[in-house]
Amino acid sequence: MIDKRRNINTGSHSGPMADMAFLLLIFFMVCTNIVNDKGLTLLLPPHKAEENIVPVKDRNLFTILINSSDRLFVENEERSNAENLRTEIKDFVLNAGKRPDWSVNPKKAVISIQTNRGTSQGAFIKILDEAKAAYYEIYADKAGITPAAYRKLASSDPIYKKARHEIPMNISIASSKVAD
Repeated sequence: MIDKRRNINTGSHSGPMADMAFLLLIFFMVCTNIVNDKGLTLLLPPHKAEENIVPVKDRNLFTILINSSDRLFVENEERSNAENLRTEIKDFVLNAGKRPDWSVNPKKAVISIQTNRGTSQGAFIKILDEAKAAYYEIYADKAGITPAAYRKLASSDPIYKKARHEIPMNISIASSKVAD
């Protein structure tokens, strides 16, 4: 006798499996939070094809160095902390030729912050904040308001524009060329 066996298909249907995969994908997309890293908000100058490098006289350059050990050097003098740095920056920018070794004109004054590759973010941000705060205090004094009130002004406000036009915020950020 011939044994007639039925061909039994043991495979599974892939339709329901694809449905489950798409449901899991949609669940993942709905429930997952994608983390956005926040960084420093700096306004960078527009890229120019031909970059004109304007030489800056040493007299108009206020140099702040931070080495890999987070030691601070202001105008080649070591400092234990950033105390009085804001006042010095304001005096340097507003000097207008009074001191022979400081800036000739507020428009030509440049604050140069140079860091080493090993400098901590905290040390850099602290010094950058001090430099920016010095400029904001200058702008607020010119406008006759507090620095906090000046920062709340819209950039389209005429008071905001006038103060910044007369004294630009010239802060240069670079890696230092010298070894620690």
